[in-house]
Amino acid sequence: MPLMLTIAVDAMGGDHAPKSEITGAIQAVKLLGVKVILVGRKDLLNAELAAHGGGWDPSLIQIRHASEHITMEDKAGHALRNKRDSSIRVAARLVREGEADGVVSAGNTGAVMAVCKTVQGMIKGVDRPALASVFPTITGTRTVLVDVGANVDCSARMLVQFAVMGETYSRVIFPTSHRPTVGLLSIGEEEHKGNELTKTATPLLKSLPMNFIGNVEGRDLFTGKADVIVCDGFVGNVALKVSEGLVDVFKQMLQESLEKTITRKIGYVLSQSAYKDFKKRVDYSEFGGVPLLGVKGVCIICHGRSNTNAIKNAIRVAADFAGNAVNRQIEDQLSRFTESAGVIAH
Repeated sequence: MPLMLTIAVDAMGGDHAPKSEITGAIQAVKLLGVKVILVGRKDLLNAELAAHGGGWDPSLIQIRHASEHITMEDKAGHALRNKRDSSIRVAARLVREGEADGVVSAGNTGAVMAVCKTVQGMIKGVDRPALASVFPTITGTRTVLVDVGANVDCSARMLVQFAVMGETYSRVIFPTSHRPTVGLLSIGEEEHKGNELTKTATPLLKSLPMNFIGNVEGRDLFTGKADVIVCDGFVGNVALKVSEGLVDVFKQMLQESLEKTITRKIGYVLSQSAYKDFKKRVDYSEFGGVPLLGVKGVCIICHGRSNTNAIKNAIRVAADFAGNAVNRQIEDQLSRFTESAGVIAH
């Protein structure tokens, strides 16, 4: 029987901390068969746990004290240097020292990335870690977009490393009957379209033994044309935020339209099941959080506004990532490609 995985949760990071983190952890140990270590101020965490009563195995939830936490206003570098007993740093140390298999945080994204990169270390063959977000598609598949904000400025070599990490992540976590297709996000499908970065990355991506399909456009995040799409973090973060805003607006407009007239209200009642299914397919909380690819151990970063469901699902994502040994497979792939056009870090 495989050992039960343990996930460390930065219980002080999110907008609704520690309530969402603790409620999400309780749901996770009930439903997912994992252990959770809650990291933060011991008095606050004990009080919040006590408020939830029983109904779960107390041996599956531990508390690890951290006297500090990083706020959304803290600059990443300053927090890294000066808040050495922050909840995210203590959680990352648990991963480094083997007490936890992964860390989940809804805290300051820049600080979480800096801390996990520094404390947990980097996978051999990776210049910089990258954030990988999952998008639902009209075909029912999932598209992985790498990078969505970890690196504003990227080299072509970094894009190739993102492609290798994203392809491995997609293949392991979202298995299909085919080798994952990999596209390069650009302003047109034709190879000559794009900027200097995409034009330089294209021949490097072609040189690797992966299912590279060339340029794809922004709409292809949702068409299912590519299983993995790579871009620099500036473009990826804009695409992510536009998509999140569009989903929120569309949900609100759809609900308002259905509720405007008696006829529509009847239709709204009859369509509740379909509407709930739609909301679930596009709800960020169903995806939990995004993995920081390239760091040792597992690091899942959530929205600052993450609710209970998001935290629970982020713990699920962390457990899936660790249980499927995604990092080991990424390192194996990078090692295989080391000699290909000199694009993988040594």
